Amino acid sequence: MVWKEKMKKEENCFQGNNSTFSLALLRWFKENGRSLPWRETIDPYAIWLSEVILQQTRIQQGWVYWERFLERFPKVEDLASASEDEVLRLWQGLGYYSRARNLHKAAKQVVEHGSFPNTMEELKQLKGVGDYTAAAIGSISFNLPVAVVDGNVYRVLARYFGISTPINAPEGKKEFAQLAQSLLPQSEPSAYNQAIMDFGAIQCTPASPRCLICPLAETCEALRSGKVDELPVKLKNLKIKTRHLEYVYIRCQGQTAIHRRSAGDIWQGLWEPLLFEDQPIPTFDAPLQLLKKDVKHILTHQRLLADFYLLDTEKRPVLPEEYIWVDEAALDQYALPRLIELLLEALPH
Repeated sequence: MVWKEKMKKEENCFQGNNSTFSLALLRWFKENGRSLPWRETIDPYAIWLSEVILQQTRIQQGWVYWERFLERFPKVEDLASASEDEVLRLWQGLGYYSRARNLHKAAKQVVEHGSFPNTMEELKQLKGVGDYTAAAIGSISFNLPVAVVDGNVYRVLARYFGISTPINAPEGKKEFAQLAQSLLPQSEPSAYNQAIMDFGAIQCTPASPRCLICPLAETCEALRSGKVDELPVKLKNLKIKTRHLEYVYIRCQGQTAIHRRSAGDIWQGLWEPLLFEDQPIPTFDAPLQLLKKDVKHILTHQRLLADFYLLDTEKRPVLPEEYIWVDEAALDQYALPRLIELLLEALPH
């Protein structure tokens, strides 16, 4: 492997388990690391919250939600005792709602455990906590010498060591995990893990990396070989499914009908208006008003195209039994998918 050969060349620069690469990152971090509120604590609950919220979420947006969750649920016991509906409502707007459901279930696990787990094995038993999140919590809260591997880490290591193994292939995941762990300074796992993540987010960015002022420029393999834009390599094997959704918002004497989405599909546990998918819309006793057509909403594996209709009627139509009638003014008490929020904005007052 190329990176093993490169590591051998740095052997004379090793100090314990600190290579020139690791030392350069730590020096860079001391001067350039991001000032974030969850960096001011080693409380595993606060750090775990930040890690879960920031998955698939920009820092600035996640920051607001992190503060909101800590204000509403100051301790993990508070989160565990909340209802799922309350957690989902607080999460509303972040998307990927399975994170919120897992967060709630994991909080209950922590309470049952009696304290926050402090080993990698126990941390990974928490619902929704994988290798990366466990390593982040473990290294920052408990000083466990375990390297994190996320998108930033893949990119930094692939470029610096010139690794072309696909990061989403089994051999790639194994290779990068091995390399990341070999570079981790045993005495400073928290600082190093945060350093390499910040380095990827600020310095070695996906597009337009700041190579001209990079402290690793002289020894970066991708920069030397002109492959910065080619690394890391990722196999393109994702198939996007397109779904056509037709929603009918029923307005009947100040009330509307909604139902909770079931398990096994997108938006599990969230609420939505009357839905027709892969079936024609029936005839109602009042005309339908088309409010929006082909509204596009992109999920990880799916592309949604939604039409939105208004049925303004004085008589309740017969609906499947899973639908409930609620006051229109009380809709904000129900957790809704972001797509539905966008559609509701088109409703005439």
